[in-house]
Amino acid sequence: MDRSDILHQIQKNAEILSAVDKAEYTHIPLHQKPSPSVHSLQEIMHLLRKIIFPGFFGTEQESQVSSIRYYMGVNLENLYDLLYEQIYNGLCFEREIQCPDSKGKASEIALTFINEIPRIKALLSTDVKAILDGDPAATSPSEVIFSYPGLLAIFHQRVAHELLLLDVPIIPRIITEMAHANTGIDIHPGAQIGEYFAIDHGTGIVIGETTIIGNHVKIYQGVTLGAKSFTYDDQGLPVNNLRHPIIEDHVIIYSNTSILGRITIGEGSVIGGNIWLTQSVAPHSKVLQSQVQKGK
Repeated sequence: MDRSDILHQIQKNAEILSAVDKAEYTHIPLHQKPSPSVHSLQEIMHLLRKIIFPGFFGTEQESQVSSIRYYMGVNLENLYDLLYEQIYNGLCFEREIQCPDSKGKASEIALTFINEIPRIKALLSTDVKAILDGDPAATSPSEVIFSYPGLLAIFHQRVAHELLLLDVPIIPRIITEMAHANTGIDIHPGAQIGEYFAIDHGTGIVIGETTIIGNHVKIYQGVTLGAKSFTYDDQGLPVNNLRHPIIEDHVIIYSNTSILGRITIGEGSVIGGNIWLTQSVAPHSKVLQSQVQKGK
C-alpha cells in the first residue's frame, strides 16, 4: 500500500469522525466549552500536598523553619491562581449559555476554599494519627504521609468534598478519580467523613456518594459502602437519592465486606470480613461470617 492510499483512508475516517450529527455517535457530543485541565488539577493537588504537609513534597528550602512562611505564601498565591482558572472552567462546563458572571464567582470560591485549608489540614492530621495508631507496621507519621495510599485517597476526597460543598461542578469528581487511578480506592466526593478516619491497605475500597461515616472509623481493603438498588424516574434514569450506608462512630469493617443500602451500622460495631449486609446493625454489635451463614 503506497502513501497516497494510506492518506486516502486517513482522510475518509477523518471525515466520518468529525461529523457531529451521526446517529451512531449520539452519546458523544462535540464539546466546545471551557473544560477543566487534568494537568492543572494535578498541579493543584501537588501544591496542596506541599501546603498541608510542609517539608514533605517541596524543596529543601521550603522546609526550612526560617523560610516556611514565605514559601507558604507563594504556594497559596499560586494555588489561588490555578484554582480560580479551573473553577471558572468548571462553572462554565456544559453550560448552554455564556457565563460572564462566573469569573467573580470563581474568584470568591477559590478564596473561600483557601480559607478552609487550615480546617482540612486539621482533619487530615487526625487521619494520620488514626492510621498510625491502627497499623503496627507504620513506624512514624512521616511514613504514613509519604507512602500510605489510604491517606492519599482521603486527602483527595477531603479536598474534593470541600469543593463540592462550594457547588463547584465536575472538578471534585476528577480529583477523587485521580486518587482512584493511583490507589485503587474509590471515594465519591459527596461522601461525608468524620475525623480520625483510617484506611488499612485500601485497594478495592468503594465508598458511595451519600455515605455518612462518623469519627474513629476504620475500614480494610475491598470494603464496599454501596447502594442496594436504584429508583428510576419517568425517563428510566436513576434518581440521586439517599442510597448508601451510615457508619457511626468507632466502627471497624474488615476486608471484602459489602454494606449496601441506606442502613445504619451502629456505634462501636465490628463487621467481619467477606460479609454481605443489607440490614442495619445495632450499636456495639459483632457481625461475623459464621453468624451470617447460620442466619443469626
